[in-house]
Amino acid sequence: MEIDITDLVTGGETWDFSGSIATHGPNAGPNTWAAAKREAAESSLLKTEEQLDAMRQWMKETGAWDKAEREAMSDQELNALFIQLVAGDMREMGLDEVDHEDFDWEAYWERSDGGGNLCRGDVEGSDGFGRYFYYLGS
Repeated sequence: MEIDITDLVTGGETWDFSGSIATHGPNAGPNTWAAAKREAAESSLLKTEEQLDAMRQWMKETGAWDKAEREAMSDQELNALFIQLVAGDMREMGLDEVDHEDFDWEAYWERSDGGGNLCRGDVEGSDGFGRYFYYLGS
């Protein structure tokens, strides 16, 4: 399922949402989680029940959360986790370090063997740069 993540990609700094002890210090986990939850409270990326279910399915497929944990997560927490997932991928691909207009999508697809989860759509957005989408699934 493709999720429109344009607001996150073009909306500012994603640094606060994803990082390790090496990049964010000894409280990286709690701090990035708190920042992602604050962002999720202000702007949900997963807007429909189908999208929330896709996130729960992704969680199941990773094996990191059991059924009770997945079912106990609020919509805000699911959105926060999704924000962290997207922000981490943005950092890994270098999209957080360049002007979105200058990002080399062809090089990204080559590096990811055409398997990257983040893509730029052809539909024009209000900022003139198009829309950005994240593929959530297997």
